[in-house]
Formats: sequence, C-alpha cells, structure tokens
Amino acid sequence: MFDGNLLAGILRGLELRSASFIVTVYGDVVVPRGGVLWTGTLIEICARVGISESLVRTAVSRLVAAHRLRGERAGRRSYYRLDASARKEFDQAARLLYAPDPVSEGWQIIHAPAMTEDQARHLRLGRMGGTVFIRPDRGQEPPEGAVVFQARDPEAAAELARYWDLSALQGRYLEMLGRFGDVLEPARRGALPDETALVVRLLLVEVYRKVLLRDPRLPARVLPPDWRGGAARDLFRRLYAALSPAAERHIASRFEGVDGFLPARTAESANRMDGML
Repeated sequence: MFDGNLLAGILRGLELRSASFIVTVYGDVVVPRGGVLWTGTLIEICARVGISESLVRTAVSRLVAAHRLRGERAGRRSYYRLDASARKEFDQAARLLYAPDPVSEGWQIIHAPAMTEDQARHLRLGRMGGTVFIRPDRGQEPPEGAVVFQARDPEAAAELARYWDLSALQGRYLEMLGRFGDVLEPARRGALPDETALVVRLLLVEVYRKVLLRDPRLPARVLPPDWRGGAARDLFRRLYAALSPAAERHIASRFEGVDGFLPARTAESANRMDGML
C-alpha cells in the first residue's frame, strides 16, 4: 500500500529516539496549541513510528525528571505540558525552524579561555586556534566570560568555512533530501491520509531539527558551491506547507488536551507558517 510503503521508506535506517521524537511532537504540534496533551494521544502518534507505549512512558518520565515536561491529572487521565524551564530552548529551536533566518552582519571573533569543546559545538563556533573562535554575527549574546570582537568584512572571507567541519553536515543534508524528496509531489496532490501527513511532517521536523541545530548557517559567499543546506531548507518549507492542511485536520480530530481536541490552527501556528513563506 502506498501509505505504508511511503512511511517505511522514510523510516528505513532512521535512528529515532523516543525522547527526541516526543520533543518534536510538543514543539511542532502541542506548544502552539496551548501546550497540553493527553498521554493517550502521545502513545498513539508514537506508535505510528514504531515507538512502543513502554518506551513512551519511560521517555516521558525522563523528560519530567529533566524539567522539560510537567504532568497533571484530570480525572483518570494524565496530561503533560511543556515545563516553563524548557520553553526558552523550544522557542530558540522554533525560531530556527519556522522564522526567516536573520542576515548575518559580519562576524564575531570570540576569545573564550574557559570554552569547552561541548560548549563550542553547542554554540556552533568555529575554532580559529587556541581559545579564539568565530561565528556569523547575528546579534547573539556573547558567551559568559568571553571577549567578543566584531569584524564586518574580514579579508579572505571565502576561506572562513575551513574553521568548521562541513562534511558531516553536508552528508546529513543529502540524507534528508533523499529521505523526503519523493514525498513532495504526493503531498501537494493531497494524496496522503491525514494521519500519515502529520506523521511525515513530524519526521521531517525531527530530521531537519537535528541537523539545523548543528549548522552554523554560514553566509552563502563562504560556503562550497555544492552546499546542500539551502536545498534542504527549501524542501523543508515546501513539504511542511504541503503536508499541513491534512496534518492539521488530523490534529483537530485526534489530538486531545485538557479541554478537548486541539484546534487545527492557532495564531501561533499560523505565524509559523507565514514565517516560512
């Protein structure tokens, strides 16, 4: 069956972690619709990608312990909402995914003696040497304890990409394009069942979020000519838009919050869509 073959093809070889997928469900669907979801709905949507009920419950418990989700009860039902301490992180990821990418205004040259490798990787910094790092200047706050210099148009700008390992990112963008490229046409024709459209959209967000959060988003003038990040961004926007009408119908018919089914669209979800156009 086309539906089953399509999902099987997308899922083939995909390393899907239950906690990460649950984060995607909340970030993409639940947060812009009030933030609360019934556990039964979460179990149902996770089952469509092969995540069992026991794995869901274990992952939710860990997310609660990590202060990313917070539980509440209404009668015999359990619901979970995004914990306030995690909202800032979710909002940052949402801006990367759904909002226009701010144009960089030159570069930040950062002297950070206390910077660890993990911190530099999290901030997507390129190491120029020793304790000196670089990143495109989009008005970011300086790392704690760092001294930041601004360079508007450094010489040999085209060579700055060498401070990052772009080969792994390129491979992940190519993998994303191969995994989702054939879905765009049937999605545009409305050929996917509503539930399948939502599951594919969630998988699209999951895969793209993981690579985007590692991408320094360098200016086009310093990227290699065969760079596929722009093509991946274009596919994400077009496929997300094509899947959304059917996906939103499924949300409104099956996703339950404390006050009943979640709305198909809200002002926040509409703003996200507008930001990608």
